Amino acid sequence: MALYEHVFLARQDVTSQQVDALVEQYKGIVEAAGGTLAKNEYWGVKTLAYRISKNRKAHFTLLNIDAPPAALAEIERQQRLSEDVLRFLTIRVEALEEGPSAMLQKRDRDERDDRGPGGPRGFGGGNRFGDRDRGDRPDRGPRRDREETPAQEG
Repeated sequence: MALYEHVFLARQDVTSQQVDALVEQYKGIVEAAGGTLAKNEYWGVKTLAYRISKNRKAHFTLLNIDAPPAALAEIERQQRLSEDVLRFLTIRVEALEEGPSAMLQKRDRDERDDRGPGGPRGFGGGNRFGDRDRGDRPDRGPRRDREETPAQEG
């Protein structure tokens, strides 16, 4: 059987329980075809880069699937018919990734970020030059692009 990574985006106004119900529906399709659902990761509600069908956010879900191609064709057919699914993408891979995906690792890293407010320099974020003082700037002199003539009276 072939190995697939399948990501789908569900509308923002469906609940996470409804997303779980969609996953269970797709799992039933895979198991009926003799395949297995190796991993199911719910990535949460994320902001989209652009509006899709008047939605600015969507529920993201990753499925790692070990199934025949006919099972994936049926899942994609069901998703095309569903009004709750905005987009989906299926990629055939040589091996399924073990452990959490890059998206979950990123979320864990963001939650562990203990630098405090404003980053490592405290409140305000500091400036990009560190604590270096540039000192006073010298006088630049007169501008060269305009002639220095008195204003004309009209």
